[in-house]
Amino acid sequence: MTIADATARAGARADRDIHFEVEQLYYDEADLLDQGRYVDWLEMLADDLDYWMPTRTNRLRRQQALSIAARGEAAFYDETKESLAWRIRRFDSGMAWAEDPPTRTRHLVTNVRVRHVEPEQHPGFGIDDLVATSNFLLYRNRLEREQGVYAGGRTDVLRRAEDGRLLIARREILLDQNVLLAKNISTFF
Repeated sequence: MTIADATARAGARADRDIHFEVEQLYYDEADLLDQGRYVDWLEMLADDLDYWMPTRTNRLRRQQALSIAARGEAAFYDETKESLAWRIRRFDSGMAWAEDPPTRTRHLVTNVRVRHVEPEQHPGFGIDDLVATSNFLLYRNRLEREQGVYAGGRTDVLRRAEDGRLLIARREILLDQNVLLAKNISTFF
């Protein structure tokens, strides 16, 4: 591939085969999470994962740029693969009282859009990596009457592993709600 071809590809929409592959990745991920197969889910994540869900606040229209917390400010999740693995080990230890009995979830993923990375917008990533955005609806039920619905969007940067699989290297999750009414937030998005 020439430099001109690579430059033209940056930010371009992925072809239908890649788009289909990303959709299948998301459907497989949703299935693993809904089945509580968290260790298997970890295998879909890059070792240098950045998993971030900032908080948001209600602001006037002219202050919308301030409605989403910046890096280093409050976040519901600011995780690495290692810290997510620690959470999952805790679930299996019997010491995560908020998850015993376990939460039941249903992850719905929609509006998947896939583009090739623009390296200047995503330092450390190259033209062969992908940026995928999607919307989600997550239904959560626990015990007899605890239930919640989370809606939002995700922006992922995906990278190919040596074996050809796509891995989630970066995930930014943005919930539509700014106040979570759940008693805990031990669900993965």
